[in-house]
Amino acid sequence: MRKPLRYLVFLLLVAVLAYNSVYFKKLDEVKAGSASFNAVKYASDFWNTKLIPTLNKAVEINSLLSLLKTDKEKAFKDHSHALGIGNIRYFLIKGSGVVTDVAENQVSVQIEGVAPDINIATEYIFGNAVRDASGAIDINAFSNSMDFNNVSAEINKIIREKVVPPFKSNVKKGDHVDFTGAIELNREHLQTNNLEVIPVNLKITNP
Repeated sequence: MRKPLRYLVFLLLVAVLAYNSVYFKKLDEVKAGSASFNAVKYASDFWNTKLIPTLNKAVEINSLLSLLKTDKEKAFKDHSHALGIGNIRYFLIKGSGVVTDVAENQVSVQIEGVAPDINIATEYIFGNAVRDASGAIDINAFSNSMDFNNVSAEINKIIREKVVPPFKSNVKKGDHVDFTGAIELNREHLQTNNLEVIPVNLKITNP
């Protein structure tokens, strides 16, 4: 009788441990991230207190492209940021030029000394470029990846709703513009012929 009793106690112990080790959450709770985390407020604070004050530190696009040609490793080391290992890196850049085309999804700008034109995104604002380009966000401050990704979504929403509309409604071919924004480059497979800027600041500066 002792041997079966031991097996029974063992099975009961395993069952109790398994029950206490497994828990379930509603799918919408998991998708929402941490209930106490406010991505809208975090993104707004980041925009106003960390990102905008660092725009003067953005590298001139002309200087960056020149350095990429002569010393790619230095360009990436000194001016790029990323929150993980890998070849994808983000740069906070600035520049000025003349508008050559206003399309539905982008505004093309000709910059002296830079060929071909660069494109400022005005429709498809997504990804992590702006969030990561400044290097001002610490991924370790987030308890889960959902909260972290929600910050990107809210930053991009600020761009779509506050940065792009006043610019897009007024800009036209031939305008002189100043811009600051983020670009993504692949260190291993570097391509600079079709640069797309996710804008942070846009200004028409006609003389």
